[in-house]
Amino acid sequence: MRVPSGSVDRANLVACLQRQARGCGLLGSPFYETVLGHLIGDVVADGPTWDVLQQYSGEPFDAAVALRFLGAVHRLVLDGRAPALARHYPSVGGDGDPDAAWANLRALLLSHGAALAAYLERPPQTNEVARTAALVGGFLTLARERALPLRLLEIGASAGLHLRFDRYRYDAGDLAFGDPASPVHFVGLWDGTPPFDATCTVAFRAGCDVDPVDPTTEEGRLTLTSYVWPDQKERLADLGGALEVAARVPANIARAAAPEWLGQNLAQPMTGVATVVFHSIVWQYLSAADRERVRRTIEEAGIRATAGAPLAWLRFEPSADRACAEVRLRSWPGGEDRLLARAGYHGRPVQWLAA
Repeated sequence: MRVPSGSVDRANLVACLQRQARGCGLLGSPFYETVLGHLIGDVVADGPTWDVLQQYSGEPFDAAVALRFLGAVHRLVLDGRAPALARHYPSVGGDGDPDAAWANLRALLLSHGAALAAYLERPPQTNEVARTAALVGGFLTLARERALPLRLLEIGASAGLHLRFDRYRYDAGDLAFGDPASPVHFVGLWDGTPPFDATCTVAFRAGCDVDPVDPTTEEGRLTLTSYVWPDQKERLADLGGALEVAARVPANIARAAAPEWLGQNLAQPMTGVATVVFHSIVWQYLSAADRERVRRTIEEAGIRATAGAPLAWLRFEPSADRACAEVRLRSWPGGEDRLLARAGYHGRPVQWLAA
């Protein structure tokens, strides 16, 4: 969990909000792009947005202050605490008018800004379901190469929706993978085709998160939905389907920090399965020290890996220029690191690069 930095930096906050507004525009949310434009003006004008976000104004962009704020507001809309604002939020049947939404949001901040505080101190728990459309190629590549069931270990797992990747359907025309009856169905998202004809069995699913979400509870479902952008119906539908799957496919998510949890789970090689440590848009939320500890723990476990107890590290994280996300796979024995795919930050579309 991130806490307020203690420094006050209006210019930094404005820059972060501007960057997020551009991102929302590029990723197909004109509603949030426009609302963020109003928030920026209000911060500059010393309005109620500045009152709420001032203590977070020194935090870097990767701390996701803008997304934390937007998620907190969306949560009030979803649970019925902001009925006037709800009339303009598409996620609850509103008209999608961002300018009208801003007028009501400003009034809400003046009267109930303190209600957002508890949600501003936690990182976004998006658990973006469509990222499995990019990750699935990595899982299938490993399953084909190692010819073993997969043991899945996800760090920063949130609600563990990616741990159920094999219960979703992926359809690339001539090839498909997954449950044909799944309520989560991805069609035609790939430029190039992942190995959807590979045989893949998941033997074990587990993850860790410093603040895990239980997707089988109403509280957990509300939390996850609040971080989906309200004018993106496709993402909301993906989440709804994944929550149906989570209700019947268990996955244990421990409340734990990644370095310690991985240390325990990778202490000894496990024969008869291919162990996959994976994560998606998590690296930025770890401290530099924890990133190094995670890296070292995985690499040391890789040295102990054998043909009968292989290990892989699968990542969906920003590219060096942050223009997209990359899917990379490093596996042991061998230790080769490969770029498998590039994808949008929300998983769509996927450019499959591996042969």
